[in-house]
Amino acid sequence: MARRAFTITAAALTATTALLLTGCGGDDSSDDIKGADAGSSSASASAAASTPAGVERPEITIPSSFKLTFADWKSDDPEKQAVLDDGREQLRAGYAAIIENDLDSEALAFYDTKAGLSQDQEWIRSYTDKNLTVVGELPVYDPEAELFGENTKAQLRYCTDESEARTKHRKTGKETGNPPGTEPNVAYTVTMTKNAQGVWQTVSTTSERGGCS
Repeated sequence: MARRAFTITAAALTATTALLLTGCGGDDSSDDIKGADAGSSSASASAAASTPAGVERPEITIPSSFKLTFADWKSDDPEKQAVLDDGREQLRAGYAAIIENDLDSEALAFYDTKAGLSQDQEWIRSYTDKNLTVVGELPVYDPEAELFGENTKAQLRYCTDESEARTKHRKTGKETGNPPGTEPNVAYTVTMTKNAQGVWQTVSTTSERGGCS
């Protein structure tokens, strides 16, 4: 179920990110941060606070059936905080698209570059092609942001814990978690770039199951 388990390149990563789904049609996926539902308003407020003046951010809603929790998603550096905020919202947008069965998510397009969106659409298809959605809880923790290129490029790293996350078949209602013995913690590395509006967009993502300390 990991959004992107196995150290792979962005493209592979989206394909392998079938949330907590090593055996159900994917192998990678992650989303929100601290309680999808409750986190919705607080996450949106945080994102709004870091949004450059004049930029209208998309509203992202995740149902209470899938709780994404972002622990300690804070930085004392405002530039790094902006990276954390946009990286979080991009992840929330991806899971919202899976839940809504929406390959053409405007929110995801807002937080992705063209290349990043293409890869994430492959990730979303790994669910929608199997008529799956996501349920349960997916904590996202240990965030670390690094800035490069005069603060125009960044790398965001974080971990997810898939222990309580599952996929659910939309028609039968059958829920499936990772196969027994699967390492539940997955480390992600996200490459990002700042666009002309000042929004940090995802270019690619790689992951490594068991790569968290």
